[in-house]
Amino acid sequence: MLDRLQALADRYDKLSELLCDPDVANDTKKLREYSKEQSDLQETYETYQEYKTVSEQLSDAKAMLGEKLDDEMREMVKMEIDELSERKEELEAKIKILMLPKDPNDDKNVIVEIRGAAGGDEAALFAADLYRMYQKYADAMGWKTEVLDSSVNDLGGFKEIVFMVQGKGAYSKLKYESGAHRVQRIPATESGGRIHTSTSTVAVLPEVEDVEVEIRESDIRVDTFCSSGAGGQSVNTTKSAVRVTHVPTGIVATCQDGKSQNSNKEMALQVLRARIFEKIQQEKMAEYDSERKSKVGTGDRSERIRTYNFPQSRVTDHRIGLTLHRLDSVLNGDLEEIISALTIAEQTELMDKESQYAG
Repeated sequence: MLDRLQALADRYDKLSELLCDPDVANDTKKLREYSKEQSDLQETYETYQEYKTVSEQLSDAKAMLGEKLDDEMREMVKMEIDELSERKEELEAKIKILMLPKDPNDDKNVIVEIRGAAGGDEAALFAADLYRMYQKYADAMGWKTEVLDSSVNDLGGFKEIVFMVQGKGAYSKLKYESGAHRVQRIPATESGGRIHTSTSTVAVLPEVEDVEVEIRESDIRVDTFCSSGAGGQSVNTTKSAVRVTHVPTGIVATCQDGKSQNSNKEMALQVLRARIFEKIQQEKMAEYDSERKSKVGTGDRSERIRTYNFPQSRVTDHRIGLTLHRLDSVLNGDLEEIISALTIAEQTELMDKESQYAG
């Protein structure tokens, strides 16, 4: 591992040189490419530099114990050794995580799709609760959200809502949210006061660049129509809403929340690229079916991942067996404890696989 770290550090230093090169500075593509590569390496590089410093200080402190010291100085050196040893272990653990294979999509913006599933109007109302939860989480993270498309029922719930979350690391956090979310509560639509179970599905797709998924104009069909509101009534008289169909795959994306037909078409194409990319990824993952059955899940929107129980104010993530008794705060966007636990679970799995491979 130390050899890999040193090679990484050498590459980081080389990138620093390249970024100071006038030829690179004048080449926008290379400048962006090298800057991103260095940014991706920075945390590991800085952690490794600190690790080397701490290791040297620890060696020096241990060497001092062999010298003639008075009792007070010896105690001070022993305390320093204990502190440095503890810090070295912390850095080693951090480096192991930093050296794990990184998901290439982690730094990307995401497109989130939420749909009311089983439960009719109550499922649509729960879909609206989930949208509000992610919107508040994004706000807390300093991310920007933008609705791309939505279909509202008469009660103000979402039959479907598609929105983008823009911010560094958005996919690394929200990717664990794909799946079926189950709610247990007395619905607003229920007069008898009985607890019902409903579900809404969430799909989190990384934003995809044109170069990753090429869509030819000859492969798409574009239809325009009037935007609609609750109950399906038209909310304007101009055909600004856009539906784009990718003819080879049959995948469809719609956008009606933009300010113009052109902006709606561009946003619909973003969603279309993400959905085509997801289809490609799912086909690849199907070839490695055993690998998909991991603790943190497959990302399949049909897989039940979490239950929100209102009578007991309980949230349970079924993938890792985590239960929290603070439903209100979770629905208000306080998701970090759940997401951190899922991240640790995935990192633990990866480390186990790495050690098995090394063995």
